[in-house]
Order: sequence, then C-alpha cells, then structure tokens
Amino acid sequence: QVQLVESGGGLVQAGGSLRLSCAASGSIFSINVMGWYRQAPGKQRELVAVISSPGSTNYADSVKGRFTISRDNAKNTVYLQMNSLKPEDTAVYYCYLRNTPWNYWGQGTQVTVSS
Repeated sequence: QVQLVESGGGLVQAGGSLRLSCAASGSIFSINVMGWYRQAPGKQRELVAVISSPGSTNYADSVKGRFTISRDNAKNTVYLQMNSLKPEDTAVYYCYLRNTPWNYWGQGTQVTVSS
C-alpha cells in the first residue's frame, strides 16, 4: 500500500510564494515519477510539474519560470516551490506518484491566491 501525504497549501496574495511538499510511503520502486497536478473549480485536472527519479522534469507552460519541482529520493518526497503566484493558480493541488504500473494520488491541498 502506498500513501501520499501533502502539506504546504494555503492562502497567499498575488506575487507571493508557497512551497508544497508530498511524502510517499509504502512500496515505492526506485524508478518512478512524482509530481503535481491541479484542479480549479469547473475545470479538468491538469499537469503542473513532474520529476522522474533520475531528475528529469516537465512543466506546464503556464508555470514555467515561476514554479520549481524537486525531490529527495532518500525521503521519497517531492517539493513544488511556487513563486510569483497569480490568482489563476488558485486550485486544489494533488500530489502524484507513478509507481509503474500503478498510479497514486494524494488527498489534495488547497492553494488560494488573492488579487
């Protein structure tokens, strides 16, 4: 059984910063992908950023240059540093783990950016 525990969401003013963390526990394979998706009200869940265990990253165009994803493989933890936040970044952010062939999701953490 795999569990993902997220932390770090909250309310911030536009232009501010937040850091999300997600710790995975259980049977985690050494080769995997972790990352973040988000879902705003009335919209589909979308990719924010993912990072493979060797360190390759992929970002949504909307967050490039503002968000940075990183991970600590020893702790099975992924981080998302979010800078220059905009109101349109407001969403529930979900941690994701691809532990092939299985996919896992965290419970979600709310990020609200006020204008």
